[in-house]
Amino acid sequence: MASRQEDYLTLSAILRAREPKMLNREKAMRMLEAASFEEAAKSLTDCGYEDMSQMNAREIEESLEARRSAVYEELNRLSPDCAITDLFRMKYDYHNAKVIIKAEAMGTDGTRLLSGAGRIDRDKLKTAYETEDLRDIPAGLAQAMTEAKSVLARTSNPQQADFILDRAYFKEFADAAASAKNEFLSGYAALMIDAANLKSAVRTMKMGKDSAFLKEALVDGGTVEPERILAADNAESLAALFSHTELSGAAALLGAVVEGGPMTAFELACDNAGNHYLQKAKMVSYGSEPVVAYVAALDNEMTAIRMILTGRLAKVDPQTIRERLRDLYA
Repeated sequence: MASRQEDYLTLSAILRAREPKMLNREKAMRMLEAASFEEAAKSLTDCGYEDMSQMNAREIEESLEARRSAVYEELNRLSPDCAITDLFRMKYDYHNAKVIIKAEAMGTDGTRLLSGAGRIDRDKLKTAYETEDLRDIPAGLAQAMTEAKSVLARTSNPQQADFILDRAYFKEFADAAASAKNEFLSGYAALMIDAANLKSAVRTMKMGKDSAFLKEALVDGGTVEPERILAADNAESLAALFSHTELSGAAALLGAVVEGGPMTAFELACDNAGNHYLQKAKMVSYGSEPVVAYVAALDNEMTAIRMILTGRLAKVDPQTIRERLRDLYA
């Protein structure tokens, strides 16, 4: 029987062989410069995607969703530790929880918005919530769903419900990363939490909200503690907190954003910090790092594809799409 090390070596080799086919900046630019939406979509077949040239926006989303789910299932079969891929699948569980809770509150059917990429079957999660039998749902998610439902019913404020589910998601992610005893993964979790907290702080300043509002949005587990963020009373002091972190580039943009500038470049810098962090995995020959990097890069790739294809389909100016594209791993 192959050892865990040999399993990781084999899987790492498989994923490294796939990297050249992934969407990179050059391929993305060619999609933006293509003469038509159909031509842009057809070019993705070289990256292993089905031909989406005759699809509408909803069909494109369904195609990407199906591919993501298939890749996750494949990686779970191949990986010696499916907990790694489950870390990235859990965000779709929390996405589904938000959809289910809000749909109930609004009296609508959110089924078509549910993702099949989570750890928990979407229909099972919906049924568990509707029957109030959450015993087979991970404890953190079950508790957060119950609390979010109660808060939404009491306050009619979906943002408060989102705060509850976001905090639960980041806590579960950080705890799972710590349990994996992998420094690279824990560093990535801390960076994601830092980015979420920095975005929340900037939005709070731009909206003129107080620290009580921000306290509800902040999450523990980053490299900058929530208490220090709450104590930062202006853009300069907030930027200083993150100036020596992976988010230093985003922090440098805070002044202009808080003074009324657009969020686009700032949010892009936050997202790109995560992508730059993942580049470190290219220096690791085998182990969980290449798996972590591949799964995260795949999500980023699909985000870029969705943005480009739906933008081209809607006749959005390619330059506008280009300005919003994240850096790509490949």
